[in-house]
Amino acid sequence: MLRRRWLYLVAVVAMLGQMAFAMVTTAVQLTPTIDEPVYLATAEVYTQQHSLRYNPEHPPLGKLIMAAGLAFEDVGELDPAYPGSQSALGRHLLYESGNNPFRLLLAARMPIILLTLLFGLVVLAFARDVAGPVGGLIALALYSFSPDVIAHGSLATLDVPAAGLLFTAFWLVWRGRNRPYRYLPLAGLALGAALATRASALPAVPLLVLLAALSMWHAQRAREPQPPTASEPADNPPLEKTTEEGTAGAPPKETAEGGTAGALPKEMTEEGTTDAPPKETTVRSATTKRLLSSAAAAVGTGLIAVAVVWIVYLAVDPHLRWTTPVGLPHPGGLKGLAVDWLPFPQAYRDGLLMQFKLELRTYNGFLLGHGYKGHLWFYLPAALVIKTPLGMLALWAAGALTMIFIPRLRVAALYVLPVSAVLLLVAMTGSRSYGTRYAIFLPLFLAVAAGTVALVRIRWARVTTALLVLFVAVSSLRTFPYYLPYSNEAFGGTADTHLNLHDSNVDWGQDLARLAQKLKTDYPGEQTWLIYKGSGVPAYYGIDAADPYTVPVDQVHGILVISDSRVALASARLKQLLTGATPIGQVGYSMTIYRR
Repeated sequence: MLRRRWLYLVAVVAMLGQMAFAMVTTAVQLTPTIDEPVYLATAEVYTQQHSLRYNPEHPPLGKLIMAAGLAFEDVGELDPAYPGSQSALGRHLLYESGNNPFRLLLAARMPIILLTLLFGLVVLAFARDVAGPVGGLIALALYSFSPDVIAHGSLATLDVPAAGLLFTAFWLVWRGRNRPYRYLPLAGLALGAALATRASALPAVPLLVLLAALSMWHAQRAREPQPPTASEPADNPPLEKTTEEGTAGAPPKETAEGGTAGALPKEMTEEGTTDAPPKETTVRSATTKRLLSSAAAAVGTGLIAVAVVWIVYLAVDPHLRWTTPVGLPHPGGLKGLAVDWLPFPQAYRDGLLMQFKLELRTYNGFLLGHGYKGHLWFYLPAALVIKTPLGMLALWAAGALTMIFIPRLRVAALYVLPVSAVLLLVAMTGSRSYGTRYAIFLPLFLAVAAGTVALVRIRWARVTTALLVLFVAVSSLRTFPYYLPYSNEAFGGTADTHLNLHDSNVDWGQDLARLAQKLKTDYPGEQTWLIYKGSGVPAYYGIDAADPYTVPVDQVHGILVISDSRVALASARLKQLLTGATPIGQVGYSMTIYRR
């Protein structure tokens, strides 16, 4: 038994160890992605100036977590009167204030990496609760080898922290079925932390509070004494058979009242004594108690979550100084009413309105080699099919079916599958087709579902499961250290992702350092032209490149480097530049090098 425990611990440490190595390696090698400079600058404004004016469209907690890492660096003071946008402030912090962008990025990324590893332990615990030790290992393997989780867990962004905190809240609610007074308040804390990181967690709130009520109902019902059944002996059986007059073989005894000892009092009936309430009243009272306790659990969990959001905002600015931006549109109708009724600070509610404003815009998309304008409802499921390892997709589906068709798992399914479906459906309605990071919650929740296949007793099920997990691990290890542009083997692998998807699926501006090394090593001294999509500053990394848009097309000769997201949505001018240009290399599978 002890040996098995040690082997189990070694397996857990090995999986999380390889995940940590992959994430730290990725964090060290990547230059800023598009969103990161904004988050870092906002984090510094929080700690230096205690102001909420930057990046209000996202709540503060995720950026405060990054600030915990930045506290270990000697960051220069930012000007409170800086006139630029939040994007400009991010570039100013990294490149124009005497700071080392590599050190700042790594410092901000490390707390997110640590959180991502801790969420792996939550995945393990949740799956063990539901499917046992083997199911826990299956779930942890899928989580720790997920290219999407490794990629976004390595970055100073909000997607993985929000998803992980929400997942933790659902696990704690599940635990609340047995110990509600311990775990349901903790679930409220985790839910509040998720809401204070990203507002995208809001659609899960009704589900979670209902599950909190269900967990309390179950806990209360389990604690009620159950009447013995026909197959069970009574708790206190008589030691001897008695007669109407007393103990067998003993003469009746007179009492002071003139009755007989051992005889039934006159007031006693077959159903009990006059002191005992009727059975129907007892059942009704117990049901009422359970209902009240369940309602209190739901309300209490929600109130704790609301309190956490307020505390986070007060931690940034104890005075909550905030002015609603001029011209911020209000959607009206039910959506506007819902925002107005949210019991959160005004800055939080205005941030939601800013998100709604962004959703009104028309964005460009790219899927399976075709560019488009507007919204495709099936974009996100299609992107998930492209970017999720094939073995993982198979185990997700098998696990979901297992939870549905095995009766004893159906209650657990309520804590895993509905929230996954609701969040995915909400994400599918978004107008920004920018990446699978909008569904980063799926590798957490569905890893737990996949773990339940360990309970299937069909022949060859264990061997098939082991082979699928191994397939996932091999597919993930093969893409190291290029996790962001990963796609599975059915779509050509990592090298071909740019042919099917764009933006944060493949090219988020993360490879300037790699490009600088490539140009220095393979094309020294050659004329270089660059079309780059990202928030980094190429010149900082020693990239001496001209902008091909500033001269006539026939004057562009030499090395032409283009971000793959620009190629995916090529303008007429870019198409002219690509005519006669020969691809000769790639950088990080996110940029293509041409000779023209």
